[in-house]
Amino acid sequence: RSRPGGVARTCEGTGAILEPGVVAAGNNGAILRAAEAAGLAVRGLHLVRLDVSRLRAFYAEHLEKPFYPELEAFMLEGPVVLAVLEGEDAIARWRALLGTTDPAKAAPESLRRLYGEDLTRNGVHGSDGPASATRELGLMAELL
Repeated sequence: RSRPGGVARTCEGTGAILEPGVVAAGNNGAILRAAEAAGLAVRGLHLVRLDVSRLRAFYAEHLEKPFYPELEAFMLEGPVVLAVLEGEDAIARWRALLGTTDPAKAAPESLRRLYGEDLTRNGVHGSDGPASATRELGLMAELL
C-alpha cells in the first residue's frame, strides 16, 4: 500500500515485552490499549517467567554492555508479558509510542514516561529494527 505522495507503507510485526514492574502494577491492559489505539493489532500474548537462557537470547545485542547484569536481574524478578504487535510500520510506530529509553527524558505521554521508573526499569521493551524484530518474534513464537 502507499500513502498519499507515493511513499510505501509496510505491514509488519514487532515484539514487545511488558516488564516485571508493569506486570506487578497491573498496567498491562493500559499499555496494550495504547498499542491498539496507535493502530497496532495484538496478534499474540503470553504471560511468562523468562529463564536466564531465554532472556539472554532476547537481549543478545546487550550481553556485553555494562548495564546488562542489572537488566537481567530485574527481568528475572517476576513474570513479563510477551506481545506480538502487527500493523503498518509497526516497529517505528511502537518505538515512537515507547519514547526514549530513559523515562525521565521521554515525552510526557510516552509509555516509558508513564510506566517506567529508570533506565533499567523502563517499563516496556520493543524491537529496535527489522533484524531484532525477526529474532525476537521467532523466540516469542516458541512460547506462544
